[in-house]
Amino acid sequence: MSAASHSAGEPLSYTVPAMIFRGQRVLTPEGLKAATLHVTDGRIEKVGAHDDVPRGADVIDAGNDLLTPGIVDSHVHINEPGRTEWEGFRTATQAAAAGGITTVVDMPLNCIPATTSRAAAEEKLAALKDQLHVDVAFWGGVVPGNVNELEGLARFGVPGAKCFLCPSGVDEFPHVGRAELDAALPVLRELGLTLLVHAEAPGPLEQAERAVSGRDRDAYSTYLHSRPREAEDEAIAMIIDLCRKHGAKAHIVHLSSASAIPLLAAAQKDGVKITAETCLHYLAFTAEEIAAGATHFKCSPPIREAENRELLWKGLEAGTISMVVSDHSPCTPELKVGDFMHAWGGISSLQLGLSVLYSLASQRGVPLEQIWRWNSEAPAALAGLGGRKGRLARGHDADVVIWDDQATVTVEPQHLRHRHKVSPYVGRTFKGRVKQTYVRGDLAYPSSKPIGSFLRKT
Repeated sequence: MSAASHSAGEPLSYTVPAMIFRGQRVLTPEGLKAATLHVTDGRIEKVGAHDDVPRGADVIDAGNDLLTPGIVDSHVHINEPGRTEWEGFRTATQAAAAGGITTVVDMPLNCIPATTSRAAAEEKLAALKDQLHVDVAFWGGVVPGNVNELEGLARFGVPGAKCFLCPSGVDEFPHVGRAELDAALPVLRELGLTLLVHAEAPGPLEQAERAVSGRDRDAYSTYLHSRPREAEDEAIAMIIDLCRKHGAKAHIVHLSSASAIPLLAAAQKDGVKITAETCLHYLAFTAEEIAAGATHFKCSPPIREAENRELLWKGLEAGTISMVVSDHSPCTPELKVGDFMHAWGGISSLQLGLSVLYSLASQRGVPLEQIWRWNSEAPAALAGLGGRKGRLARGHDADVVIWDDQATVTVEPQHLRHRHKVSPYVGRTFKGRVKQTYVRGDLAYPSSKPIGSFLRKT
C-alpha cells in the first residue's frame, strides 16, 4: 500500500509491507542478529535492520525472545484416512504448531489406503480439508508391484517415496527386497524422486528373534536384542550398493545404529547420493534407563545403548547424519499395552521437537545455527521445499517461531495436543517455550483457526 501523506525530505510514496517481524535476536542466514522481516503476501520480501520499520506497518516485536525459522519435520505419521483413531491431521498439525513446527511431511503407511498410487494420494488429500494448522506435504511409497504408479505419484507432487526392507507392521504396506529396488530406483532417478528407506534387513531380524525366544518379554533387553545393529548395517550397505549402481538418491530414515555411520561417511565421500536422519528419541534416551514393561519407549529400530547415542551425536556433528526429525508414530493407548514384543512400536513427540533438541544440543555447545540446519534447513531440502521453507530469507515463506530459550517446560499430558498423550517424554523438563508460531505470516499458535496448506513439489 502507498503512504497517504508525506513531509519534506520524504519520498512521495513508498510501499508498506503487510507486516513486519522484529527482534533483537533473529536467526538469519548470516547468523543471529537484531533485524526485521518484511512480509507481504506470506513471503519475506526483505531482511532489514532492526530500526527499518516503515510508518504504517503492522509490527510484531519479539523483543529479546528468539525469532527463528519454523521447524520442518519430514518424518511424521498422521494415519488419516483409515486409522484416524490413532491420529489425524487436525490434532497432529495443532501439536506441530504448538511445538514451533510449520511444515510436516506425512509418511505413506498407516493410512488406508497407503499412499502408493496417485489415486491414494488424492484420497488422502481430500481428508485434509479445513483441518490443517500448519503446512503439509506427502511422501509416496514403494511396495511390491507399484513401479508403474511412481510416475503418477511424481505428477501428484510427492518429493520422494518410502520403502521398508522388513515387515512394516501393517498389511497395507508390504516390504521390498533388492529385486524390487533394482526396478524402482532407475524410475525414481528419472523422476527426480528420493527413495526413503526403513533400513533393517529381514535376515538378521529373523535370526535375532529366534535367539531371544523364551526370554523375558517385559525386559527391554529382550526387545533390543531382537533388533540388532547388524540388521540396519546390512540394509544400509545394500542401499549404498544400489545407489552407486543406479546413480539414484536415497535417504536412510530414523538411523539408530551408530556402526552404520562409517559406511555412510565412506559412501558420501565417494559421491554416492545418500543421506541419513536420526530422531529425537535416539538422542534423548538410552537402553540402560528403560524399565521393564515401559513400552512407551518402544520404537523400531530401537533406542540403543548410551555408547551408541554418543556416536550418533558425533555423526551429526561430523555431518554424516544431516538432520533430526521426530518420527512421530502414535497409536491408540490400547496398542501400547502389553510386553515389549507385543506392543506397537512408535513414539509420540511431534510437539516437543524444539525443546528437546535445543535442550540436548545446547548442553553440548552446539550453536543455534547448527540446530536449525538439522531440524529445518536439511529436512526442507530433502522434501523439495528448500526454496521456500527452513530459512528466514528473502523469497521464503514467513514461517516464524517466537520462543523463550530461557524458559523451562515440563511435559504434562494435558498440554500435549496430539490425539493420545502416551509419550516417554512425559514428566521430563526441557528448555525452550514456544510463544507464537506463524505460517506464511498467519498466526498458527496460539490459535484455533486452521490456516495451513497442502504443498506439492514443483
